[in-house]
Amino acid sequence: MLLTCENIFKVLPIVRFELYNKESSFLVKTNLINEILTVFKYHFNYQFKVLTCISGVDYPENLYRFQVVYELLSIKYNSRIRVKVITDELTPVNSAENVFAGATWWECEIWDMFGIFFSNQFNLTRLLTDYGFQGYPLRKDFPLTGFIEARYNIPKNRVVYENLELAQEYRTFDYLSPWETYTKL
Repeated sequence: MLLTCENIFKVLPIVRFELYNKESSFLVKTNLINEILTVFKYHFNYQFKVLTCISGVDYPENLYRFQVVYELLSIKYNSRIRVKVITDELTPVNSAENVFAGATWWECEIWDMFGIFFSNQFNLTRLLTDYGFQGYPLRKDFPLTGFIEARYNIPKNRVVYENLELAQEYRTFDYLSPWETYTKL
């Protein structure tokens, strides 16, 4: 396979390249994601025809806190790569559904869980949370208990949404671990 860094850097505008456990990872400009995915899919030397996953990552301490990772598989050359873009809360990422039809589901999931908006996505719907849900559960700053609870109310014969009320106070436990209490004989 002719997938070498020199060949890719001559063809594509790559911002950063990483190699980890023999798998290549490329950071690219957000506005060029469709063009780069198209080259990786259709170029004779690459042929990454399968989009195996799109995932989101949250780094709240960074200026561009979100990273969208596209994982591609070349069956012909038996290799995998990752293509990454970084974005913030306001900048949308171009949808990859015109390059890979299966990208629609993952983009909806990332929008639902992280709040990363995908432009030119024609079916951006909630998949894992309710339509009245507020917030994005996979962001690092989302509270662990949530904001509201949904429960079925028997007298009203429907689902009701109420502010979350915890039954007991949070407790902290200061027990020593077995390794701290172990003494040699």
